[in-house]
Amino acid sequence: MPNPHRPLLPAARKARQELKISAAAAPESNAALARRIVADDAHAFAVLVDRYHDFVFRICFSILRHRQDAEDATQETFTRVVRYLDRWDPRRPLEPWLAKVAGNRSRSQLARRKSHAPLTSVAEPPSDCSTQAQAAAALREEIALALRSLPTRQRQAFELFHQRSMPYAEIAEQLRCPVGTVKTLVHRARAGLIQRLQHRDVLFPSGTSSGAPTSPGDAS
Repeated sequence: MPNPHRPLLPAARKARQELKISAAAAPESNAALARRIVADDAHAFAVLVDRYHDFVFRICFSILRHRQDAEDATQETFTRVVRYLDRWDPRRPLEPWLAKVAGNRSRSQLARRKSHAPLTSVAEPPSDCSTQAQAAAALREEIALALRSLPTRQRQAFELFHQRSMPYAEIAEQLRCPVGTVKTLVHRARAGLIQRLQHRDVLFPSGTSSGAPTSPGDAS
């Protein structure tokens, strides 16, 4: 599989220039391209980028409304696509998965943009502390977005338990429901929150080496 840590798009552009594909040849299927990319075929990756670069860029630009940021998000999208291409089901269309990854990368970059401190007249390299603070702020925003998408009762129970540290009995009294129902609401909210964050590529399943937290509680 192509190394996701090297500059993928420039390498793809170079490989694309070397392609000798007959204009009369039938386009190669996405499934066939995916098999070749997983086998570390740079030419196949060049074809994929050539086929979908504009598609991905339009999605990124529609969210970020900034050309350079959209290019960066496009780069991140193809980096992630190559890294996780073996997870794509070739029986399904590739475009919806690409659109989902592009949207997630763009929204993550938008969150990072909002968390950046105002620029000063003299730019200084960010310290480890400031970088960690920015990452934590971006993660908190992602969690807030995911929380807002939960059913109302689940969100209320989760916030009262985790953010206000209220015991189950007091939450049950406030929500006017049995304690057992409160526990179920909190459990379902936690599971739903983790699932949403995993779908947005913010968290990774347990056992995946990513450097990212594996549960929302790790962001605090």
